Amino acid sequence: MSGYIELLNTYREGLYPKSLVETEQAAFALKRTGETDVLVVAGEEGVLSQFEGNVRGDVKVCPLDHENRLALNRFLSYTKPRAAGRAGISIGFGDRLGCASCAHLSAIEGRNVFPILAQQSKRELTLTNRTYEDVLDAAAWSVFKAGWKTGYGADGDHLKTVEDIKYALDCGYSMITLDCSDVLREVKGQEAATAYLELPDERRKELEKTYLENSFSELGLIFTEEALQEIAVCFLPAVDLVVNVYQTQIETRPRNIDLEISLDETSFTTSPEAHFFVANEVRKAGVFVNSMAPRFVGEFQKAVDYIGDLDAFRDDFTRHVKIANFFGYKISVHSGSDKFSVFSAVGELSEGRFHLKTSGTSWLEALRIIAQEDPDFFRMMYRNALAHFDEASTYYVVHCNPGRIRPLDSLTDTQLPEYLEENDARQLLHITYGYQLTNPEINPRFFADMKKFEREYEEVIWKHFTKHIDLLKEKI
Repeated sequence: MSGYIELLNTYREGLYPKSLVETEQAAFALKRTGETDVLVVAGEEGVLSQFEGNVRGDVKVCPLDHENRLALNRFLSYTKPRAAGRAGISIGFGDRLGCASCAHLSAIEGRNVFPILAQQSKRELTLTNRTYEDVLDAAAWSVFKAGWKTGYGADGDHLKTVEDIKYALDCGYSMITLDCSDVLREVKGQEAATAYLELPDERRKELEKTYLENSFSELGLIFTEEALQEIAVCFLPAVDLVVNVYQTQIETRPRNIDLEISLDETSFTTSPEAHFFVANEVRKAGVFVNSMAPRFVGEFQKAVDYIGDLDAFRDDFTRHVKIANFFGYKISVHSGSDKFSVFSAVGELSEGRFHLKTSGTSWLEALRIIAQEDPDFFRMMYRNALAHFDEASTYYVVHCNPGRIRPLDSLTDTQLPEYLEENDARQLLHITYGYQLTNPEINPRFFADMKKFEREYEEVIWKHFTKHIDLLKEKI
């Protein structure tokens, strides 16, 4: 090797040991200085000149900003996101804080799980005042800090427009979750029959030949004339959207990109026939899909366990898995964090080939640390959450009733973490994250605590996600 690693020895105090890496041209490491981390680089002038920072002796000390992240990507390819593909288990961790990804990686160390670290929806970006670049920067620096060299992904989550998808892909994202909810509409009976007749004759003939003249009994699917009409009217606009996005934004890219089709952001469940219809129509158009997220029976609400009949879920999930297997892609479960009662079914029935999206649960585990370590501050944040509950409720569907939560003044400091075990309190705290993270009085103190209690936070994340993964994989 180059020997440049020896030049970092003078900076060894405070270095994160897993980050230390050497190439033929340079050595790189992450170092803690007070309450901030910096990149330290020793190497050839041609390397050092690509980083912005201050030269101190033989080492350049650089801030963890966007431009330096791009420079690091050029020298350490493992800090760039890549596609996960169709095989195995992938989990979208969704780091809303920009400081949770190292904890996520610690939870899956030694596990056969591909992490999607940068995963934020347009809604989450808006509520936290972050950008696609901010989210990916944080993920890449965490990967470097943890010395994670086996790959990670970045998901432009729940995007609906070609413009947003192009932006995310231009930023280097390796996955797009295409949210079709804006073009889906549930139409039944005569209204569906009338709308169906408005389709071009050739398209109707082709659909009827495909779905009414063929049997799909091996998948347990039955397409009646009425069902085909309702499905076509509802889902053909989604098919057209998927095809357009794939042909204009994904197929033309020089790198592999995971495409997930999201049908789950609706008020109605996705029937197995509708799932098959969408998958079959996009395949006929030459679209390569990596995963599909139907709306399953029951409710997958934020921050709480599955709500619904578990036997009905198993039956519904089994049918959707058969379709996913038929087309060769993963089944995807959204709002998947904390759905402990269905995890064993997901792992078993998918035979260990699925994608799971989580996000808000890592935010809640951060609040658990605040409640334990800084109770006065937690009380401030809780009151702020109550003040903004009505606004936050316009973004999320939850069953939370703040009136059922024990009054804050009735709890001692040592009891505050109990809020993180109660469904109403969890949902209150979960959906108000944007009003906390953008509050100028709360934000600095919150992130100072996160840095101060970094080790404690990593421990609770490890415990929380280990529980997730153990249940997901126990029958595989």
